[in-house]
Amino acid sequence: MGSWQDDLRGALDGLAYGARSALSPSVLQGAAVELGWLTTHLAMYPLGLVGGTQRALPSRLNLAGLGPAQRGLLVSDVRAAGTPILLAHGIIDNHTIFALMRRQLTRRGFSSIHTFSYSPLTLDVRRTAERMGREIEAICEESGSDQIHVIGHSLGGLIARYYVQRLGGDERVHTCVTLGTPHQGTIAAKLLPWPLVKQVRPDSDLMAELAEPAPDCRTRFVAFYSDVDQLIVPQRRARIRHADLLASNVRVHGVGHLSLPFHGEVVHQITGMLAHLDEQPKTA
Repeated sequence: MGSWQDDLRGALDGLAYGARSALSPSVLQGAAVELGWLTTHLAMYPLGLVGGTQRALPSRLNLAGLGPAQRGLLVSDVRAAGTPILLAHGIIDNHTIFALMRRQLTRRGFSSIHTFSYSPLTLDVRRTAERMGREIEAICEESGSDQIHVIGHSLGGLIARYYVQRLGGDERVHTCVTLGTPHQGTIAAKLLPWPLVKQVRPDSDLMAELAEPAPDCRTRFVAFYSDVDQLIVPQRRARIRHADLLASNVRVHGVGHLSLPFHGEVVHQITGMLAHLDEQPKTA
């Protein structure tokens, strides 16, 4: 059977899988929440088209003008408060998806928050990961910090993982948080022949490369995955399953793919774990 026939069969399998659960109560509830966030995000999206990568203001290490939460983090752990954070959006998206998370991180006391952007015309995860690496080096040089955290939504999380796991980024990245990232590929990617989308198919060369050994990788990974994610099929493929990685998988109930960066409990868990560098998050 030809390649296009295999792709078509895989796409139909993915559609059949989604159809079997499309009318479940949890999916319907998640879809309603997703629609609300999508409406908000579409209103904000044009703002993200102005300019490219956002750079943070220089870190502040004094207490003047800070709220109680910000003072608390700075006093209890100045290293956690000053560790830079890089936010990486998903495909066909921009930094506005992190508007709520950025605000909550700032309120918690994190003082160096940046965003990494890439074009929806991007064709290769590997080359984009190399560019992320250069951006991280620049942030570390400017901030004077030896390490950084990366939070990636969807494909942004996969770009971050590739940088950490395959390009030596574990020397720089303390914690890599992913939200709805197709760590094991997604059957839904068989619906589109786009080169970048082909890389997140379960049988792609990229997935095979990420499954290779990664001895001595020091980065802490935390993968949030939802039981009603519409784009990760099946949803369990957003979990990290790799013997060499220090990975925790956190299950989120009833939250759609786009809503993950906006979801209050998800944002709360992320700010909490980044405020305690040496603690491992609870898994689900």
